[in-house]
Amino acid sequence: MLKKNDIVKLNIENCTLQGSGVGRHDGLAVFVPMTARGDEIEAHILKVKPNCAFAKVHSVTKPSPDRVEPDCSAYSKCGGCVFRHITYEAETKIKQQFVVDSFKRIGGIDIAPEHIIAAQGRTGYRNKAQFPVEKDGNGLKIGFFSPHSHRVVECRNCPLQPSEFEKILNAFEKYVIENNISVYDETAHSGLLRHICIRRAAATGETMVCAVINGKSLPREDELVKTLTDCDESIRSIVINVNKEKTNVIFGKICRNIYGDGYIEDILCGCKFRISMLSFYQVNPVQAERLYMKAAGYAGLTGNETVLDLYCGTGTIGLTMAKKAKKVIGVEIVPDAIEDAKINADLNGVSNAEFICADASKAAEKLEKEGVRPDVVVLDPPRKGCSKDVLQTVAKMNPNRIVYISCDPATQARDCVVLSELGYRAETACPVDMFPGCGHVETVARLSRSDMNS
Repeated sequence: MLKKNDIVKLNIENCTLQGSGVGRHDGLAVFVPMTARGDEIEAHILKVKPNCAFAKVHSVTKPSPDRVEPDCSAYSKCGGCVFRHITYEAETKIKQQFVVDSFKRIGGIDIAPEHIIAAQGRTGYRNKAQFPVEKDGNGLKIGFFSPHSHRVVECRNCPLQPSEFEKILNAFEKYVIENNISVYDETAHSGLLRHICIRRAAATGETMVCAVINGKSLPREDELVKTLTDCDESIRSIVINVNKEKTNVIFGKICRNIYGDGYIEDILCGCKFRISMLSFYQVNPVQAERLYMKAAGYAGLTGNETVLDLYCGTGTIGLTMAKKAKKVIGVEIVPDAIEDAKINADLNGVSNAEFICADASKAAEKLEKEGVRPDVVVLDPPRKGCSKDVLQTVAKMNPNRIVYISCDPATQARDCVVLSELGYRAETACPVDMFPGCGHVETVARLSRSDMNS
């Protein structure tokens, strides 16, 4: 029987989306982080359960051809990336297979997804980062949480982010130290500065910086403005976000601008978008354009269709489709995002779009009762997927097609099962690698009414 602290030989046969290699010892699956398919290793067993075990690498006796040297000093400690120890080609194969397995095993859906739309590179693509801060004996730690903890790992030059973020963080640290700003301690619920957040528009270069604080204001906010704007002239807005709750949620509901107008502008698919700190906006703009182009193709618009865009955020998907649609209706629960969506429609001269601030299920139910009959429904829910009542109401609207975008193929496949019971057949899907290096993959799927072309 395998037991804790055993050292065993393993051949790594597969890899999970979370970046753990999988080997077998006497038939028992053993999960080992930072290994690659084809590795031959000695594994140090950390935990044994009835149906699997967990281990760490003791030594690599024969490395896989997929193995590469990680390009980040924080990689083994940080909870962000999980694939920086393998080639990008190997990473995309894992993500492709995960989508295939999700549809077949979870959804029982026998479709062959299109080949993954890989990224052009896996560095410098993120337009947003959220940095927790921590005080220790050596001063200020700025970085990311280590896996399954709230211990901050120092990392200011993350390969996923623009290089400009590091100098902004260093300038912010200078202000914190010179003004003796206290740092939040979640155990004691004391201290002021909780997070530093940065957004940067790829097309325009405009940058926004936000301090999330456990209070109403920072000391000498004018000095913070000067320090940041002196270090980076691309900064267009500096925002204070108030979060005084005992919570793991990063942002509070209240934002206050101390410099600029509280937004930046970016260009995506030829459309201009205004983005505030609390608005959802895809973090990888190059891949977002490719995702939206695929979604538009799946929508099959001719100019005569009404499109219902649920979970619309700042209106990015609906507005990029508006020129090929008769009408677009966007629904989003975040008020700031809806205000941005309305402004974005004006910025782009889009007169055939309206936006509703409401919960997706309630809005869909209200529209259904009003007799709204969209030809195409676009779903882009959070990672947890759609609630059953949302799917039921969408099906009642009887659209011809549903375009479902998801950052979790597992919940997407689950929802496709529900939609199949409601009369919608999954016809095709395409993975898009929005998060190179990380254990996530975006997928867009097209579903059509089962009675069409039957």
